[in-house]
Amino acid sequence: MTESSHVRGYDEALKLMHVAEGKHAADLAVVNATLLNVYTGELLENWAICTCGKWIAYVGEEPDPCLGDSTKVIDAEGRTVIPGFIDGHTHNAWLVTAEAFLEYAMRGGTTTIITEVLEIYPMCGLAGVLDFLSSLRDQPIKFFTTAPIMVSTSSAVSGISPEDLGQLLDRDDVIGLGESYWQDILQTPDRFLPAMIQAMRKGAVLEGHTAGAKGRNLMAYLTTGVSSCHEPINQQEVLDRLRLGLYVMVREGGIRKDLEAIAGIKDANVDLRRVILATDSVAPDELVEKGYMELIVQKAIDLGIDPVAAVQMATLNVAEHFRLDHLIGGIAPGRYADMIVVPDIRTIRAEAVISNGSIIAENGELQTRPRSHTFSHESMHSIRLARELKPEDFAIDLPARGSNARARVMDMVTDLVTLEHHMDVTVDDGRIRARPEENLLKAAAVDRTNSPGKTFTGLIKGFGLRSGAFACSASWDTADIIVVGAADEDMALAVNRIAQLQGGAVLCDKGRVLEELPLPIFGIMSELSLREATRKKKALVAACRGLGMTFRDPVLSLITLTGAAIPFLRICEEGLVNLKDGKHLGLFVD
Repeated sequence: MTESSHVRGYDEALKLMHVAEGKHAADLAVVNATLLNVYTGELLENWAICTCGKWIAYVGEEPDPCLGDSTKVIDAEGRTVIPGFIDGHTHNAWLVTAEAFLEYAMRGGTTTIITEVLEIYPMCGLAGVLDFLSSLRDQPIKFFTTAPIMVSTSSAVSGISPEDLGQLLDRDDVIGLGESYWQDILQTPDRFLPAMIQAMRKGAVLEGHTAGAKGRNLMAYLTTGVSSCHEPINQQEVLDRLRLGLYVMVREGGIRKDLEAIAGIKDANVDLRRVILATDSVAPDELVEKGYMELIVQKAIDLGIDPVAAVQMATLNVAEHFRLDHLIGGIAPGRYADMIVVPDIRTIRAEAVISNGSIIAENGELQTRPRSHTFSHESMHSIRLARELKPEDFAIDLPARGSNARARVMDMVTDLVTLEHHMDVTVDDGRIRARPEENLLKAAAVDRTNSPGKTFTGLIKGFGLRSGAFACSASWDTADIIVVGAADEDMALAVNRIAQLQGGAVLCDKGRVLEELPLPIFGIMSELSLREATRKKKALVAACRGLGMTFRDPVLSLITLTGAAIPFLRICEEGLVNLKDGKHLGLFVD
C-alpha cells in the first residue's frame, strides 16, 4: 500500500499540537463566528477556529493564545461557519477536465468530491484511470475516487482484473468500489463477487445501485456488503433502504432531481443521519449559472428540512459513510481545515471558502486557481478504428427473409428508458431501412477499442430524429461509439468525424456536419473551458431539436442506450441486451 498523503509527519504533527496549546501562532483564524457543530447539532456563538497548515488546531471560545503577528484573521462578525461540502457520488470523467470543472465548483463551498472513474477504464484501462487520477491530485480541493467494478452490456469490458483493482485499492485516494448494478451481481455473481470481496478485504466501501430492487432481491444484493445507494426516487424507497442499514444518497443533479419527491422523509420521524445529498453528475449550465452542492443544500432547507440536518447530509454523513470522518466532514481539531462562512444557517451563500487551510474563494470569486494537467498521448488518442466506416457497415441485410421480418426494436418510452418492442418491419431489396416518417431509426454500437470497428446495428423507435444521424463516443459502460440515424451515409459520416476528432458528439444531416462537440480526452472529455463546452453543447442540443429530437438532453438520451443500469433493452457491439436477465439478443424474433 502506498504511503498516505493524509497522515501528518512528525514535525507537522508537533507544530499542530503547539498551535492547539497556544505555544505557536496559527496560520489562519476565523473568530467571532457562530459555529455549526455537526457532531452535536449545536450552533455555538462567539467561537473561533484556528489552523496550522491545512489542519484545524483549535476550536473554541479562547483563540487569543493561538493568534500572532503572522496569523491571518477573519472576523466572522457573528456569521455562521459550517464544514466544507462533500459531493459523495458524482462522475467527473465527463465533458470537461477537473481544472475547468473546479473553476465553478470551488466557488460555493464544495471542498471534497468523491467521483466514479468507470467511464475511462473500458477504453484506456488502468493507465488511463491513473492518468485521470493524476489530474485530480494537488488541486485546491480534495478528490477521492472509487475503483470501477465494470458492469457492462459488453462482455469485452465486463469486470476489472484483480491486478488492476489491487493497484487502485492500494492508493490513498481510492476509497471504495464503484457502483455495481444489482441485477448483474445477482445474475453473474461469479464475475463480480470476487472483486467485491477483494475490495472489502482492503477496507474499501462498496457503492450500490438498487434501482428497481425490492424484497428478497434487494436483500440478496445487500448481503454482498454494499452500503449505499443513490437510486431511490421517492420517500418509501428511501425509508425501505434506511431500514436495511444503507446510506441513502438523495440525487439532485444532471441525471435526475429527486430531492423534492424525497424531502417528505423529514416528517417520517426517522433518523436522517444516513441520508446524504449528492449530484450523480452536474449539468454544466446549472453549475455555471446556479452553483454546485451549495445549491442542493439550500434547496433542502427551502423544502423544509432542518438546516442542521441538511448541512450534515452534505458533510458529516458523507464522511462517515466513506470512513473519512477523521479527516473531513466536521470542524474539529485534527481535521482538514475545510469550512465555509455563510450569512446564517438558513442562507447557504458562501462569503468565504477555506479548503486545506487556504482561502480559495470569497464572495463567489476564486482566490486560487485549479491546477492544469497534461494528459498522455494514449489518453488523447483513444479512438482506434482501423479504417473509415462506410454506409454499408450499417446495412441490415436480409436476402432470404421475403418482404417482412419480425424485429426487436428499442422503444424509447421516456428520454432514458427503453422497452423491448416486437414489430413487423419491411424488407426492401433484401435490406431493412430506417423509416423516419414512422419514427423508426437505426441504432448502432461501434467498438472503438477492443475489436475496433466491430459493429452491431439495430432499430430504435421514439428517438425523434427526422433525418441525418447523431453519434457520440461517450457511451455508458462500454468502449463503443453509439450512433442513431435515419440514413446510413450520415451514420458513417458522424462516426468517421468522431474518429478524426479523437472523440466527441457529432450531428450530421444530408452529408454534412451540422454541429459537433469535440471530446478528445479519453473520447469523453473536452479541453475547453466549462463555459465554452457548455456553449457548444447547447448549440448541439439546439441543432438536435431542429431535426426533431425533443428530449431534455439528447446527448444523455443517446449515450445511455448502451448503459447497463437503465431498463430495459440496451445495445452494444455484441447485440441487444435484455437487462431483466442479462441475455444478449439478436435483432430478429424467431
